[in-house]
Amino acid sequence: MKKISAFAGCALLVAAAILFYSFKFKTVIIVLPGTIHVDGGEISGVKSASGDVMSFKGIPFAAPPVAGLRWKAPQPVLPWAGVKKCDAFGPSPMQPKPVPFGVYTNEFLIPEQPIDEDCLYLNVWAKNTIGVKKPVFVWIYGGGFGSGGAAVPIYDGEALAKKGVIFVSINYRVGVFGFLAHPELTKESSDKASGNYALLDQIAALKWVKKNIASFGGDPGNVTIAGQSAGSMSVNCLVASPAAKGLFNKAIAESGSLMVSNPMIKSTNLHDAEQQGIKLAAALHVNSLDELRKVPTADLMKIPGGYAPIVDGYVLPEPVSQIFAEGKENKVPLLIGWNADEGFVSAFKTKEDFIKEAKNQYGSDADEFFKYFTAGTDEEAARSQTKLSRDMIFAMSGYKWATLQAQKAKEPVYVYYFQHKLPATPDFEKYGAFHTGEVAYVMDNLKFLHRPWKVEDRLLASQVSGYWVNFIKNGNPNSANLPAWPKYNNSKSQVMVFDNRAMHKRLPDKEELAFMLKRAEK
Repeated sequence: MKKISAFAGCALLVAAAILFYSFKFKTVIIVLPGTIHVDGGEISGVKSASGDVMSFKGIPFAAPPVAGLRWKAPQPVLPWAGVKKCDAFGPSPMQPKPVPFGVYTNEFLIPEQPIDEDCLYLNVWAKNTIGVKKPVFVWIYGGGFGSGGAAVPIYDGEALAKKGVIFVSINYRVGVFGFLAHPELTKESSDKASGNYALLDQIAALKWVKKNIASFGGDPGNVTIAGQSAGSMSVNCLVASPAAKGLFNKAIAESGSLMVSNPMIKSTNLHDAEQQGIKLAAALHVNSLDELRKVPTADLMKIPGGYAPIVDGYVLPEPVSQIFAEGKENKVPLLIGWNADEGFVSAFKTKEDFIKEAKNQYGSDADEFFKYFTAGTDEEAARSQTKLSRDMIFAMSGYKWATLQAQKAKEPVYVYYFQHKLPATPDFEKYGAFHTGEVAYVMDNLKFLHRPWKVEDRLLASQVSGYWVNFIKNGNPNSANLPAWPKYNNSKSQVMVFDNRAMHKRLPDKEELAFMLKRAEK
């Protein structure tokens, strides 16, 4: 018998120790930095500069939704030969060229290239350690359902992976490619529905995670879905959808839901969406699905936006708010919140015009309206218009979701209010705690933004990301080294306020939100 070399002997001892550790403690060994098998074949990733995190970018989770698969539910991924190098993001979904505006610099935007209909890719960041199965965090980007992508710099997953979670970011179709409905599309679908391709993409990605994430050291039984803006609205839809049942265990919603009618995101029913599809086909002078699927991408990109999730009878069998009111949603712990200054106002009205319009709109409730939205000067009226926009687009719907969860659901809800004003040059100071401003703190990714960060910013990023990681792990944001964050209930209404530091207090503007919600539901 040949003697075993010292090197081979050591390798066998290490392997035996790993196997013992694995079976005893039910661990999963991440095969890094070699190859990992996923649906479709073998992939390889890239080791971080620190050496303790591996990233796998541009993993296909479905077949390219092009040609005959345009406006179809995502189909199984196509297999490949050899080892696919997953070292770069896949194309972002088809959308207009990203252009920085206002406070939104390039760090908040997808790269200019590549952008393509072939966009169904996801990315994984995993810490290169041996240990118990890690909780999984699935990030769904925002962009008004018309733009966005997983390759946005501030969505980098390395920092959270270092904190012990498997970070997954996914792409989904947007705009006309993600939401076009048409009677013929409905007819050909096995689900007898059309239009919610973006949500079906998200569900397909979650199914991929369920099936494949253990290969990266992740626990398929401990998955948190999270999103911001339209991504948060997507989370709201997934929690409501029977088609997503069993694919996740917790939800995080940052600035967005469809619990209340939204002036910017107009959800509709299948019939009305199909009628819009008929008009689109007529405008393009096409008479069949085959012709529609052959329309050049550039021509489709000329079509005005305004697409949103559809009550299609399958992904969303009823309006989201009705599903929650009837207690039919997927029951999961929820972390939800919004930002202090995230209203959108294109042009401010003078105090006189604001007062006149409010009196016309609110009638007998105008006096109460002006208790919350004062207009003593033009400057005060401008601040009230921003706050009113914030309430109508983001805060009111989030407040309703939190209120219903606290009132009806057995699972806990934790509410935050982000009011920390991001440091900025004088031109941008006025934006304060703007829409999306919290994301870099959540991801602990301040390094991706070129701003005059202070010590309190770095401390806040450590705290906020710590709360998120705790919730991802346990469904509870609390730990011994962080200020206590109480569960939300409708009597005390305690929320975590993020300013220069984290502190729980009564929900700011609660009476205002209750008034606005009452008005909206009249």
